[in-house]
Amino acid sequence: MDLEKSFNPKHIENLWYSQWESAGYFKPAADENRSAYCIMLPPPNVTGTLHMGHAFQHTLMDALTRYHRMRGYNTLWQPGTDHAGIATQIVVERQLDQENLKRQQMGREAFLKRVWQWKEESGSTITRQMRRLGTSCDWTRERFTMDDGLSRAVTEVFVRLYREGLIYRGKRLVNWDPVLQTAVSDLEVVATEENGSLWHIRYPLEQADGSGTEQTNALIVATTRPETMLGDVAVAVHPEDPRYQHLVGRHLRLPLCERTIPIIADSYVDLEFGTGCVKITPAHDFNDYLVAQRHHLVPINIFTLDAKINDLAPVEYQGMDRFDARKKIIADLDAQGFLVETKPHKLMAPRGDRTHTIIEPMLTDQWYVAMDSLAKRGLEAVAEGEIKFTPDNWTHVYNQWLENIQDWCISRQLWWGHRIPAWYDEDGNVTVAHSLEEAQKLSGSSNLKQDDDVLDTWFSSALWPFSTLGWPDETPELKTFLPTSVLITGFDIIFFWVARMVMMSLHFTNKIPFKEVYITGLIRDAEGQKMSKSKGNVLDPLDLIDGITLSDLIAKRTTGLMNPKQAESIEKNTRKHFPEGIQAFGTDALRFTFASLASHGRDIKFDLQRCEGYRNFCNKLWNATRFVLMNCESKDTGLDESLPLTYSAADQWIISRLQQAEQAIELTFSQYRFDLLAREIYELVWDEYCDWYVELAKVQLSSQQDSIHRATRRTLVRVLETMLRLAHPIIPFITEELWQKVAPLAGKQDASIMCQPYPIADTTKINQQSIEDILLLKEITNACRNLRGEMKLSPALKVPLLAVGDSQILTKYSPYLLALAKLSNIEIQAGGLPAADAPVAIVRDFKLMLRIEVNVEAERERLSKEITRIQAEVSKAQTKLSNPSFVKQAPPQVVAQEKDRLVAFNKKLDHLILQLEKLN
Repeated sequence: MDLEKSFNPKHIENLWYSQWESAGYFKPAADENRSAYCIMLPPPNVTGTLHMGHAFQHTLMDALTRYHRMRGYNTLWQPGTDHAGIATQIVVERQLDQENLKRQQMGREAFLKRVWQWKEESGSTITRQMRRLGTSCDWTRERFTMDDGLSRAVTEVFVRLYREGLIYRGKRLVNWDPVLQTAVSDLEVVATEENGSLWHIRYPLEQADGSGTEQTNALIVATTRPETMLGDVAVAVHPEDPRYQHLVGRHLRLPLCERTIPIIADSYVDLEFGTGCVKITPAHDFNDYLVAQRHHLVPINIFTLDAKINDLAPVEYQGMDRFDARKKIIADLDAQGFLVETKPHKLMAPRGDRTHTIIEPMLTDQWYVAMDSLAKRGLEAVAEGEIKFTPDNWTHVYNQWLENIQDWCISRQLWWGHRIPAWYDEDGNVTVAHSLEEAQKLSGSSNLKQDDDVLDTWFSSALWPFSTLGWPDETPELKTFLPTSVLITGFDIIFFWVARMVMMSLHFTNKIPFKEVYITGLIRDAEGQKMSKSKGNVLDPLDLIDGITLSDLIAKRTTGLMNPKQAESIEKNTRKHFPEGIQAFGTDALRFTFASLASHGRDIKFDLQRCEGYRNFCNKLWNATRFVLMNCESKDTGLDESLPLTYSAADQWIISRLQQAEQAIELTFSQYRFDLLAREIYELVWDEYCDWYVELAKVQLSSQQDSIHRATRRTLVRVLETMLRLAHPIIPFITEELWQKVAPLAGKQDASIMCQPYPIADTTKINQQSIEDILLLKEITNACRNLRGEMKLSPALKVPLLAVGDSQILTKYSPYLLALAKLSNIEIQAGGLPAADAPVAIVRDFKLMLRIEVNVEAERERLSKEITRIQAEVSKAQTKLSNPSFVKQAPPQVVAQEKDRLVAFNKKLDHLILQLEKLN
């Protein structure tokens, strides 16, 4: 036997992945007759590294891919990365900062050359890390959202949409990052709760005759951003607010500014909030912008693109940073008697996820996609059942967004990305075309300048399902794999990516991009807390695979931090969460853990103890295989079917259980219930095969009959070989290593387990009688073991069993019971059990007693102590449950657990008291 004594995951992971990839096993089959199965990898950022969310989703995608590949499907898992416009530009600009260079100094062409150089040298780290996780993507087809083929698709889509009247340029309000000086998407804006202030400001009413203002006759307006009042165009009140109805239509003098603004009525105003008066600043607030449109008010933009006060504001504030201007405005309001009061206020501050600066709503000229007609088709595809969401509740979220969709701002003021294919002549006339040459021909001008903006990264990502397959060309891959089978992604990008892929695919290919969308949950720590660097609870999947010491973990997390206090905090929290570092679990144990957690819910608590449990599972499977090899190598494993085979009830039972598991597993894959899949594999391998069948097989191998030996070895080998194939999609490395050793004994030869068919249940092999027989055997065995435990017998001590019940069954089971329950012999009692002090177990129609000499005094003392202990536990549980505060405030599952404990303790107490009464 050449199988290592212990399971060493690192060795086999390095060995097998390179062999799989070099052999081309990840490529789809060139067979048009096979049913197609395709998954698109959500393209991770080229700047990214593998995090827990990636590892979780990639495990599920790989399990589905491997499963369908083994089922005989023509399978493609399409990989690739996203150019990540903002993130990548920031990375390269930070490198330039270290060289005292600015991209503006370099010029656009030289800067982009530098970005491409970075991409070739340092980009796509995540795809290399994905290989560590065993992901079986077809890497020969790896795409990048800015490679030539995908760039061509992006240009084609833009030009077509523009010529169809669905892309236009206009001045509208957008999220603006003053540091990056670009529009950003909602996904790139993080709302954080912060301490702020609420300033109450007096806006004086203008007299009807225009002679001036009355300090005593004013509206009080509350704001968290007093600097924006320089751009106020109105104050709104609710049309049904009796306090202000008589004032609607009159004007207010805007403090600090030499102009007046109207009082308007709009139902947007919340009567219950603040004073019921809301300042309307449409150039710097999204809700105010909509109000202004309804009332035909002209926005006034008082910020420059770097968030300084511009020349539309009073001269004393011009050129000031927005927050410096805030301080001066508050001081001036106070000095002039307009500041009524200042209150502390909790607010949700919108910050850029890259720069952490406050995001400003800003009126800028941008390119937009008109979404109404596209959204209509996207809604129809789901309503008609062409696309299905799992869990189904996400269908409502998808529909709700599309039903309230706004036009999509697709331009970004960056250099890295797909440059917008629009050119301007000297008069500002725009021509949209596939190339400069085409634009010159269409415009009739040779002096054209291309638009400086690039497209939102999500624009190219929206084309991912069909651009990666060769569109706009009619390629064989496009014909074969579109629509793809399932998209696996998180709920947070249903709007930004999922819906847009649906709309774009329907519009340009007249096909849905995928048939199903499986929405996964978020990975949190064991306490349900969101993982963050500052909390010290972040996990790196590679650390879980390889292991890492506490000191190395701290160094990894604090290296490069400029803030000593932050580093100290992270070190403290890391010590709290991982006092002993992280042990090496290996890829298979990590993948098994992810699968076991993949229930249909949003939040997933990741507990390292689960990893340890599945590492133990791998060890168990490894050791079981060693047992099979030791007992079956170079021996008759029933390959010659002309020789007699005598199958026992135990053999037929494990074969039956295998078929039942195969049935259940097929269903779990179809329903994306990876948690149930993991449980089914765990129970079959550990509970049924390793804990029971292997022990039963040991008894059978000690038999004198060759036909029993032959059938036992055949069953040991064939069930194990099948279980390895069943488990392969979840734990690919260990199953490949073990299958190579076991397969020849089962009469199978192949280069890889991946090339083998996935097991399909044969219900004719389910023997219900054997299932019932072994269930009874388990119950009797467990009853005997419990009797031994009650009497605290040494595992090495073999004792007689006295039994009342069906003598045929007891005789048939006796060889197994002797071994499994550590019995010296079994005495079948025809007239009932003798009167004795020993405890009795009842299993169905059987009564069981161990014949042992009981020291009555010692046993009485033992029982009395145990009764006292259990009574104390009952008392504690009753005290808790009788406490209204505990029942009301504790989590429901904790209360239920305490009730279950009380029931169990009372049951145990009754049993002990009965035993003591017998002794007395």
